[in-house]
Amino acid sequence: MRPRTLSASPPRAPLWCAAAALALAAGGARAEDLKVGAILSVTGPAAFLGAPEARSLGMLVDDLNAKGGVRGRKVVLLVRDSGGAPEKAISFARQLIDEERVFAILGPSTSGETMAVKAIAEQAQVPLVSLAAAEVIVNPVARYVFKTAQKDSHAVMRIFEEMRRRGITRIAVFSSNTGFGKAGKEQIERLAPEYGIAIALNEVYDKGATDLTAEATKLKGANVQAMLNWSIEPAQSILVKNVRQLGLSIPIYQSHGFGNLAYAKAAGPAAEGVVFPLGRLLVADSLPDGHPQKALLVSYRDAYRARYHEDVSGFGGYAFDALRILVRAIDEVGFDREKVRSAIEGLKGFVGTSGVFSFSAADHNGLDLGSFEMLTVKDGRFVILEK
Repeated sequence: MRPRTLSASPPRAPLWCAAAALALAAGGARAEDLKVGAILSVTGPAAFLGAPEARSLGMLVDDLNAKGGVRGRKVVLLVRDSGGAPEKAISFARQLIDEERVFAILGPSTSGETMAVKAIAEQAQVPLVSLAAAEVIVNPVARYVFKTAQKDSHAVMRIFEEMRRRGITRIAVFSSNTGFGKAGKEQIERLAPEYGIAIALNEVYDKGATDLTAEATKLKGANVQAMLNWSIEPAQSILVKNVRQLGLSIPIYQSHGFGNLAYAKAAGPAAEGVVFPLGRLLVADSLPDGHPQKALLVSYRDAYRARYHEDVSGFGGYAFDALRILVRAIDEVGFDREKVRSAIEGLKGFVGTSGVFSFSAADHNGLDLGSFEMLTVKDGRFVILEK
């Protein structure tokens, strides 16, 4: 299926109004409508994830319905705001499955929430397409669970490749106390020896921290060549600022959880030179015209900007990909959950914002190491890192 062309729409109501309208729409849903649930962190510490995800889904649903829906059925999206809390995600997953009887669930936004609801979707045999990054979501494979964010192990590999290229062998690691932080920390510790990298300092900080000066100060006596910060929340920007405020000039590497320009803006001048892996959405204009992702990336980005008057993020792209993958499978095989599950598993060469997906029975992420570019912050913008 060719990527759908998104139509630019006039500015919409604030996100909460849009999300509420989508949720309330279920009350008037018809039996023949396609009901899709979405558990997103629209508010709270992970709002940088859920807010653009909700906007992206709302835009795509409107576009699908304007074109006649999916196989003639109107798409009804039920957004549930978990605030990033696993217990809320569990409650919403059960409510969407048992009461709303949705066909599938998109999300949750975070790794911890996804791990909390993974077994619920699996037991109910309802397709779950997570928007979170942790590799444990799909490793080991669960029959009905997929994800659209790139693997954290691939992110670590790309970072370590860049460190090795620069002769960096001794680092400090910081990670947040979240599912994403824990999963990334484990991958960093597992892969570091393969790249000849020693971890001299390994600190975990609170996801809601507003000052990380004490943690940053530990760098002074660690004798490291660089630091790697693994987080998905605003606290990651605070750590970057605190490190630079202490006068430390060591290279700073971030995870793909840095993939929202708002994080760089929050860190201000301290973010200049930060290096991190990310998909190509935010550097689409730098891609050659023949690149397989460029047309889709530019179309999605321009439509999103026109509608919401803000920059896109890789996180919104995860949601955009998830719904398109689900729609592609339904277009191919109809409204049978097991057939749709099998169709997703067999999807090859599907161009998304996160990369080109090729799923299999052994791989429910479908992305390879090449789905990442190494980016840096230059003059407050994300650019491809020069070799």
